[in-house]
Amino acid sequence: MANPSTADSKRNAKPGDVGRDAAPPRESDRLDLFKFAPFRLNRLAAEVSAALASEYRERYGLDIPEWRVLATLGFRREPCSAQYVAQCTRTHKSTISRAVTSLLERRLIERVENADDRREFRLRLTRKGKTLYEELIPRLQHREREIMACLSTEERRAFDRLIGKIEASLDLIQTSEEADAKQAY
Repeated sequence: MANPSTADSKRNAKPGDVGRDAAPPRESDRLDLFKFAPFRLNRLAAEVSAALASEYRERYGLDIPEWRVLATLGFRREPCSAQYVAQCTRTHKSTISRAVTSLLERRLIERVENADDRREFRLRLTRKGKTLYEELIPRLQHREREIMACLSTEERRAFDRLIGKIEASLDLIQTSEEADAKQAY
């Protein structure tokens, strides 16, 4: 006969409770990270980001957050806030703040007053920042082509379409025009 206290504890156990009497997970209950889409996407993003980072780290002394600030400012026509950069790139605001400080010190970006709210400053590339951005873009596009070379033209189109579907299902803004129109950031 089972120990009454053990029987009671099993009966009162809540999902997620782990105890001495918990049965080990069955093989079918275990999460295989290498088949788990969020893990795979995160790992892939980290590797691609690191591969691209070598292009701007070695030549320009930029780290990933600094590049994200430059890239965001580079594709925009108008100055934007650091908050926009943080939201657009999904990077923590303190990380973006440190990158902004570094880029300001290097005179690659500058602050401009927001005409609508004089308490807020927006960011834009300086002439030096634009030059660096324009020099770096072809190198990064070349590196992107090298990374994607393992896919056929049709596979790249399908990959782009599928990523777009996932982004849409998560209600992520997919173009700068869409971000500007929604004033989402």
